[in-house]
Amino acid sequence: MSESNERSLILVLLAIVLPPIAVLLKAGVGLQLLLSILLTLLGYIPGMIHALWVVLKT
Repeated sequence: MSESNERSLILVLLAIVLPPIAVLLKAGVGLQLLLSILLTLLGYIPGMIHALWVVLKT
């Protein structure tokens, strides 16, 4: 498994378990992180979906 695939797998797992942390690692501090925190506070599922979207978009 290449390093890129390993990083992607770790980010996907983090997006499922701790959505804002995955967004922080992928996008850094900014609007996406604030949105992820807000969505996670409003409901775990919306936060997780947003984090997966951020991690998996190209």
